[in-house]
Amino acid sequence: MPTARSARPRTRIAPPQDVVKLSERFFYLLQPDLETMLQAGRLEFPRQPFPFQLDGMAFLMPRHGAVLADEMGLGKSMQAISSIRLLVRSGEARRVLVVCPKGLVSNWTRELADWAPELVVAVVEGDPQRRRWQWTLPDVPVKVANYEVLVRDRDLVAELGMSFDLVVLDEAQRIKNRSSQTSEAVRSVARRRSWALTGTPVENSADDLVGIFEFVAPGQIHERMAPRAMGAAVADHVLRRTKDKVLQDMPPRLNRDERIELTAEQRETYRRAEEEGVLRLADMGREATIRHVFELVLRLKQICNFDTATGESAKLDCLQAELEEVQASGRKALVFSQWVETLGRLREGLGRFGALEYHGGMSTAARDEAIRRFRHEKRHSVLLLSYGAGAVGLNLQFSQYVFLFDRWWNPAVEDQAINRAHRIGAVGAVTVTRFLSADTIEERIDEVLRRKRDLSDAILSQAEAPAASGLTADELFALFKLAPPRAAELPGNAAA
Repeated sequence: MPTARSARPRTRIAPPQDVVKLSERFFYLLQPDLETMLQAGRLEFPRQPFPFQLDGMAFLMPRHGAVLADEMGLGKSMQAISSIRLLVRSGEARRVLVVCPKGLVSNWTRELADWAPELVVAVVEGDPQRRRWQWTLPDVPVKVANYEVLVRDRDLVAELGMSFDLVVLDEAQRIKNRSSQTSEAVRSVARRRSWALTGTPVENSADDLVGIFEFVAPGQIHERMAPRAMGAAVADHVLRRTKDKVLQDMPPRLNRDERIELTAEQRETYRRAEEEGVLRLADMGREATIRHVFELVLRLKQICNFDTATGESAKLDCLQAELEEVQASGRKALVFSQWVETLGRLREGLGRFGALEYHGGMSTAARDEAIRRFRHEKRHSVLLLSYGAGAVGLNLQFSQYVFLFDRWWNPAVEDQAINRAHRIGAVGAVTVTRFLSADTIEERIDEVLRRKRDLSDAILSQAEAPAASGLTADELFALFKLAPPRAAELPGNAAA
């Protein structure tokens, strides 16, 4: 750690702006600084927190409603766990519920064991009878449940009269749809404090943030607010730091766009598929829908990965060449694709690199085993991940290379994938290579993705947001120079 950190001013816990009672404000003002609290409590950490992480803890601890929206890789779970630890030790919290995606339950138990080893933790899982017993376990300060369990046990939790001093949501973008069962189940839990952790509080529209705030601070904002007004309304509840703001603590990230020429056979297969698809859409005229166009897009993207007729892949050839150097240097690489089938074909083609798979079709135990082998066994140089399963929650900062074999529709998801490696604790530069097939649908989609990156920054910086955020019907049909029959939004999960 740089010695300059020791000269940094002490971290004070300031009262939130909504604390108006003089007695309550004095309570916070009379608290010792966070460094003194840590020393007095004789708390040991596996690693010294970075200064900005202490600031995050000071932000979370006094707030009943908070969104920690740090960019992926800055240690949101560590900041939340350390804050939970201090709240439990001070008597401010005795019952804490952490809700996270199913695939991240084991990650949370590991992180809790690292950063709060004295806290007893119970995972709520298994059959209904077992879950009922786990919900009612006494003297267990922290319970961890996945979102699906909470949805199933919503009535049970109410029946048991369960209430919590603090509920923490990881990957809180899961509740952005206010009418979803997940969002309703989360909001139904009785609680005193509500914290949300997400690196992407705004993925596609301002309504995403409204959905999260229905849990954090109901009624604080609404979807009709202008971005500037919404930003002002949430300012005291949201803390977001990006890597450029804490650059002195982060390794550099090198971005490369690899423009790949399809093989002759691939090019011919692609040409025929696009020409036939566009002619079919033109013949359909007003009957053509977004689904018809989207099916053509997916087919062309798959051909860019592997020729459906011959199995050839210019991308695989390029990836193999790149991985030769990675393996020779003794380093590790992550490769992302949106299709499980593609991951299987990549594993066959990358056998000499000891490629392992990680996707939602595997059991939790199998995924954990893949991570263990990739982390500890030198012969496994490559981990193949699906965006759906591998883009969130995993800490793979020992990997120095990230390859996006194909592109996802949402740039926030791509950033999450990249930040499995580019995060606190990474050693040296992280090189990100994005494969783009030349003169294909992939280059056209890339242009749209670049435009989509502006919305989240506009909301969180109180700037005016662009009028549209996703792939509209006009944009989708324009990929093939066709006029849309009607305006509509592309379903957000169409490529899942």
